[in-house]
Amino acid sequence: MNKVVSKDGTEIAYDTYGSGPGLVLIAGAFTDRSFYTPYAEALAATFTVVNYDRRGRGDSGDTTPYAVEREWEDLDALRTATGARFACAFSSGVMVLLQAGVPFEKLAIMEPPFRVEGSPPAPERYLERLQEYVDTGNPGGAAELFMVEAVGQPKEVVDQIRETPMWAGLEAMAHTLVYDGLQMRDSAVPVPLLSSVETPALALYSNASPEWMQRAAREAAAALPHGTVEGHDGTFHTLPPETLAAVLTGYFITG
Repeated sequence: MNKVVSKDGTEIAYDTYGSGPGLVLIAGAFTDRSFYTPYAEALAATFTVVNYDRRGRGDSGDTTPYAVEREWEDLDALRTATGARFACAFSSGVMVLLQAGVPFEKLAIMEPPFRVEGSPPAPERYLERLQEYVDTGNPGGAAELFMVEAVGQPKEVVDQIRETPMWAGLEAMAHTLVYDGLQMRDSAVPVPLLSSVETPALALYSNASPEWMQRAAREAAAALPHGTVEGHDGTFHTLPPETLAAVLTGYFITG
C-alpha cells in the first residue's frame, strides 16, 4: 500500500499493479479499492494501475468538513504522484472525474447514474435523510436507504446482508454516501459540464443493465465533445474484468 498527501493534508491510500502507462481507477458509491482489485489485476498486463480508496473509505483519511472539491484535489494528487495518463471512473465516481478537470490524456466512464427518461424516481429528501442517519449515529439506516431506495434492492436482501460480516464494512463507509450524493448534484445529465470536457472519453455500459442506465451512458457520450459509447455483455451495472481490460486496452493504447 502507498499513500499520497492531498492538498488539505488528508492521506489517500492506493495500490499499484502491473507496468506500462498509468491508469487510475475511480470508485463508485459504497465501495473501496478492494472491490476493484479484480479489475486492477486484469488491467495490469497493459497498465500501471492505480487503485485507490476515496477519502473516508478503507485506508484513506477523512478530513472534515467535506467539500466536493477535496476529492478533485485527491485525484490530482494521485495523478501528480504516479504520472498516470488515463482514468476510468465507475458509477457516481464519474462525477469526481469529470468535475476534477485533472489533465488525463483519455477518460473512460462506466454507467454514470444520471437520471434520464425511464429512471426510477429519486428517493424523497434523499441527501437530507442520509445526513440525518449519519448525524444520529445510524450508519445502518443510511446504508439501507441507499441500497433499497436508491439502488432498488429488495429490503429482504438487505436484511440478509445485515446478518453477514460484510455489513460492518458497509456501515464504516455509509457516511460517504453523502459525499457521492453531493458529487452527483441533482443527478440530471450535466450537459454544460459534459460539453466543457475536451478530453476524449469513452462511455461504457453493460447490456444487462436496465435500459435507463444504458440511456444515461449514451446521453453522456452524446454531450461530450469527443465522446463515444459502447455496450458490452456483463451483469447489472458491471462488466467482467477481462472485458473491461480488453476494451480499455483498445481505447487507451491502440485506439
